[in-house]
Amino acid sequence: MSNWKSVYNKWNQFQELDSKLKQELEQLKTNEQQLEDAFYKELSFGTGGIRGVLGVGTNRMNIYTIRKAVYGLASYLLENTVNVKERGVVVAYDSRYMSKEFAVETAKTLGTFGIRTYVFESLRPTPLLSFAVRYLGTAAGAMITASHNPPEYNGFKVYNDDGGQMIPEEANQIIENISKIENELAIPVMEQAELEEKQLLVWVGEEVDNAYLEQLRQISKLPVEEMEQDKDVTIVFTPLHGTAYSLVTRGLEQLNFRNISVVEEQAQPDPEFSSVESPNPEEHQAFSMAIELGKKVNADILLGTDPDADRLGVAVKDNNGQYTVLTGNQLGALLIDYILSHLEDVHLSNAKILKTIVTSELGQEVARHYGVDTINTLTGFKYIGEKIHEFDSTGERFVFGYEESYGYLISSFARDKDAVQAAVMASEMAYFWKKQGKTLLDALEVLYERHGYYREGMSSLTLKGKEGSEKIALIMDTIRKNPFEEIAGYNVEAVEDYLISERHLLSTNEIETIELPKENVLKFVLQNNSWVCLRPSGTEPKIKCYYGTCGTSLQESEQALAALKETMTKVMNEIIS
Repeated sequence: MSNWKSVYNKWNQFQELDSKLKQELEQLKTNEQQLEDAFYKELSFGTGGIRGVLGVGTNRMNIYTIRKAVYGLASYLLENTVNVKERGVVVAYDSRYMSKEFAVETAKTLGTFGIRTYVFESLRPTPLLSFAVRYLGTAAGAMITASHNPPEYNGFKVYNDDGGQMIPEEANQIIENISKIENELAIPVMEQAELEEKQLLVWVGEEVDNAYLEQLRQISKLPVEEMEQDKDVTIVFTPLHGTAYSLVTRGLEQLNFRNISVVEEQAQPDPEFSSVESPNPEEHQAFSMAIELGKKVNADILLGTDPDADRLGVAVKDNNGQYTVLTGNQLGALLIDYILSHLEDVHLSNAKILKTIVTSELGQEVARHYGVDTINTLTGFKYIGEKIHEFDSTGERFVFGYEESYGYLISSFARDKDAVQAAVMASEMAYFWKKQGKTLLDALEVLYERHGYYREGMSSLTLKGKEGSEKIALIMDTIRKNPFEEIAGYNVEAVEDYLISERHLLSTNEIETIELPKENVLKFVLQNNSWVCLRPSGTEPKIKCYYGTCGTSLQESEQALAALKETMTKVMNEIIS
């Protein structure tokens, strides 16, 4: 947006501007740098939707950016989907600031098109929204969430009628419709009372929850008679001030897991996430209170979900009585092993595992051990959901999908990552191994001894604002034009550039086509089953660097991992300095 001041003036002169936003605009007038950041661009609609800092301006999350996104969605649905007005759109929301207000704002905008909106009466997890789209048969779904971002963020995530996140082809049409909107301040909305009177706003209660829980019970690999027995496993659970409390505890109880202790200080929804530095189970500090409680009750497994309950972290006790937080890659490999070991041979023949290109190769090796193929997708669960939808017509059997960032899906009754499913299955798996006198760490060691000691990691640079975006672009552009031939002493065997869909094999100088959608990602395949992958985040002001190594011992793999991280961090800092 070249002339941000003219956009600011338009907002400043708008007489009917929301009173809270008007007050914030007054406060920003003395800080031109913050004012420019609020108006220098429009909050971009990515493949999953929009996400940003709450506040006034076109580059912030507020009722006007929500209206603009919803207007684009409504236009897309009316052009591309049948019976939209009757089928409607279902909306759920999490515990963040403005979440319920944005959910109602979505209904107020859809209502002007005559499209009915189903809105949950209270906060619900993201996977339940995905399930609700399929259960209610709606034309689309929307989730008001910023996942595990800091408290000042919120977002609007869009789902297609299959219950999966919008894929790029769908999102691009929505973006095109959004681009036609000349004035976000002039988008018409209906009042809530009128919507309810005309039944264009329908409040949703527990019917969907109960239907979801019935499906959840069926993912168990336990014999029916064992499902009915009380389980000798002690669980500590924290929903980290988010949405997962009800469904996780009810899901565990219906399989007769009775020894569940909840971290009470983190059980209640709280938009400030006041007891943690970050409400992200990937961050080990998020488990501090769970570990404390785990020691008191001698827990076998600790479970932590992020605010919208699409990510699960797990910690287990080691032989010294200390709790170790598993990585997403480790838990994924364990779940693959548990699920496939309980599948009959007839179901293994056309079974498929789905994972992303930055997820560990250990899971693929475990699947190969059972004769099951693994399919790689681009980063983002929307691509896994898209493949599951393809399986509906090809007859291939989806048995598990995951990504390294703590996202898992066991059964396709939901089409997005589902921490509720994963929490129940991880608990069942811990119970299974405990009966054999083993912990999940013991089970993981078995996998390492069989397949190799795989270790993975990720580092990121946070670069905020306009200047930060330019630095991220500079890093990608510099490395793309000057690709590595070796990294930390490891020779590069192939360079994969997903922006141009090419894989360059260095030893033969051959070029292969990558059969995946184009995306701004660079991956360097190294010797010894190691790799490095660079990717700007689509939802945060970050550039992420992922690493994978494999050695004959844990120490060897971790040394290689540290060397790769050190080298890439140095390279990125040198480019931007």
